[in-house]
Amino acid sequence: MTHILGIETSCDETAAAVVKDGREIISNVVASQAKIHERYGGVFPEIASRQHILHIIPVLEKALAQAGTELDQMDAVAVTYGPGLAGSLLVGVNVAKALALAKHLPLIGINHLEAHIYANWLQEDEKILFPLLCLIASGGHTNLVLMSGHEKYQPLGQTLDDAAGEAFDKVARLLGLGYPGGPEIQLAAQAGDPSAFDLPRAWLKGTYNFSFSGLKTAVLYLVRDYPATAGPLAEGEGASSDDLPVADLAASFQAAVVEVLVEKTRAAAEEWDARQVLLAGGVASNTLLRQQMTERIGVPVLCPSPELCTDNAACVAAVGCFKLSAGEQAGWDLDVVPGLKLIVTW
Repeated sequence: MTHILGIETSCDETAAAVVKDGREIISNVVASQAKIHERYGGVFPEIASRQHILHIIPVLEKALAQAGTELDQMDAVAVTYGPGLAGSLLVGVNVAKALALAKHLPLIGINHLEAHIYANWLQEDEKILFPLLCLIASGGHTNLVLMSGHEKYQPLGQTLDDAAGEAFDKVARLLGLGYPGGPEIQLAAQAGDPSAFDLPRAWLKGTYNFSFSGLKTAVLYLVRDYPATAGPLAEGEGASSDDLPVADLAASFQAAVVEVLVEKTRAAAEEWDARQVLLAGGVASNTLLRQQMTERIGVPVLCPSPELCTDNAACVAAVGCFKLSAGEQAGWDLDVVPGLKLIVTW
């Protein structure tokens, strides 16, 4: 049995977890800063890093206590070192280094995108079939990645501007909804008509890349020019009119995002003969996306539970277990890489 302590501080969640054999969650603790950043409509980096400093030790202690174990009983410490916010990443990496050094444990650096993918391995009853295609859709990333085996990646496409989750946050703010935007838009859309507004889809034909900036701008113009809106709105300002059809706009926007994500994934799965499609990242918890993926993709689709779609340390520990078994270990010079990407390792 292998027990890995995972640490995640890439954005605004301070998280620690203990995972056994890369698949079984023993504990998974997350301290969210969503309420703090809600007033800004997004994450304020300096505040995020300060909150990590305040929460990291209590979160670690709670994760170990819930697992009924001690740090000495861990086989390694795995920590996210990128991509993400530099100040936030530094907190997790430095704490992980200190723990590993003090207890003579291997230190393993984890790519945040890999961690999102490996959330799917934390569903013990599910069998993962290679080659597979993974859609990573979160606040900072939208990527299509082909995998031929563990840590064998071939990136096929990525967002050229706004990530899907970022677009949800920005449009939610335009509609006067709360933060984070994904759950708020999904809730509002339940009472709306997804065909009420003919919003654009950026297909970027011939590629598996994504673009959501134009869609976000289209919603901005609709809100700004809506007859009942009192005066023009600058980008980022919320709607103030009670007559604005928020539900219809939310439903139409959500439908546009989901259609592009699903169709790009379906086409890539067919071209590359994927045996399975995995969903990952915060947007993967969207009910419409999960439903449409299951109905329209021609191969089995695996979705992590919603709490494993958002940032957490259990998936960090899961990747760490596979890396440790492959003999991978970081040096004490491990540094944060805010713009880290997945490279071709096919």
